[in-house]
Amino acid sequence: MSDKNFDLIVIGAGPGGYVGAIRAAQLGMRVACIEKRPTLGGTCLNVGCIPSKALLNTSEHYANAASGHLASMGVAIGAVKLDLPAMMQSKDDIVSSLTTGIDFLFKKNKITRLEGSARIDGAGAVTIVDGKDKGSYSTDKIMIATGSHASSLPGITIDEKRIVSSTGALGLDKCPKKLLVIGAGYIGLELGTVWARLGAEVEVIEFLPRILPGMDDEIAKKFLAIAKKQGVSFRLSTAVKAAKTSKTGVSLTVEPAAGGAAETVTADIALVSVGRHPATDGLGLEAAGISLTERGRIAVDSRFETSLDDVFAIGDVIDGPMLAHKAEEDAVAAVEMMAGQPGHVDYALVPGIVYTAPEIATLGQSEEALKAAKSDYKKGVFPFAANSRARAQGHSDGFVKILACSQTDKVLGVHIIGHEAGTVIHECATAMVFGASAEDIARTCHGHPTLNEAVKEAALAVDGRAIHV
Repeated sequence: MSDKNFDLIVIGAGPGGYVGAIRAAQLGMRVACIEKRPTLGGTCLNVGCIPSKALLNTSEHYANAASGHLASMGVAIGAVKLDLPAMMQSKDDIVSSLTTGIDFLFKKNKITRLEGSARIDGAGAVTIVDGKDKGSYSTDKIMIATGSHASSLPGITIDEKRIVSSTGALGLDKCPKKLLVIGAGYIGLELGTVWARLGAEVEVIEFLPRILPGMDDEIAKKFLAIAKKQGVSFRLSTAVKAAKTSKTGVSLTVEPAAGGAAETVTADIALVSVGRHPATDGLGLEAAGISLTERGRIAVDSRFETSLDDVFAIGDVIDGPMLAHKAEEDAVAAVEMMAGQPGHVDYALVPGIVYTAPEIATLGQSEEALKAAKSDYKKGVFPFAANSRARAQGHSDGFVKILACSQTDKVLGVHIIGHEAGTVIHECATAMVFGASAEDIARTCHGHPTLNEAVKEAALAVDGRAIHV
């Protein structure tokens, strides 16, 4: 077999692409993975999930020290100084170590790494149009895993200097005096939190009358109150109509979403965080006969196959939440079905996590969705203020909310705001995958003292029998 002929070519080496490539190789396929970046890992690892979490972690340590929080617990460390270049270098070192790790996994699994921008020329035909490995390649199957790009608003150009995307916000060389965040979703709140902790005045502008669209409203309202206490300000129901930059800053023209008088808001930097769109430009989809949905994503069937035979698509380029872990699940299911094995992704049970302080984690149906569907449900809520481990750690903000069917007691949704919520939620994910009831969780022995005891207590609260409230 030639070095330009493969069983599977994966286009894109983000979480979905590289995981799919590895799983395919495990299943005995001869695999190549094409990535235009010089490093593997895609947006998530290079300029997204991982560097943002590194900065969230280090900025939280800095804020705890600078605010006197550590001193209040008996840890006196004297004057605290921000060394932003060192913080950024630490972030970059983490990213580098992980991208190197994927390189190792590719070599271990005998995956051919190809660098450049890919175009699909038809079934089984891929051309790398530029880059190190420019040329034509043949394959039995193709999997598109090119991820997504940051979206903007009409009339607003992201220059990554004064008007930045998440990529630019992760690489600022100094802390802005004032940062405007356009969009109150996951990314905007996480990066706004980073720079607020480091000393910036942060104002979030959101078109809708609430933050975290689509998330459980009780959770969103709680975080709004906490974020305000942390010094972040909000303009809700506000539309951004225009933006101008100068050598010293940026000015936004804003007006009420329902219409009204415009005003100008100024800052050093504006972060545009209004969602993402599929990264499909240059792939030659139309010419190859690959259909798109009305939303501009690639249309696939239950096997992740597109309208072109033996061409598959996963992750952000298809319908569903634009999350790294969803892309990974897509990829594994897709390649397993290619190999004649069963594959499955339960999109109703994909956790959503916001890595602010406190963290937010959500799974299953929201209370608003249950009300809209006129579902008969009951709920249990337990505050972390009544959890001994949370109190001992100094993280007592937030609560666990469990929603269960009134007739069957089956857990329908879990929503958590609190320290390490993104970790705690996975107990609930396992329970819900197996169709557990609130009673099942309540009767499961939980170690003491742990944050997870709040889950047990919330499950008890579904039937009004929580112990510690």
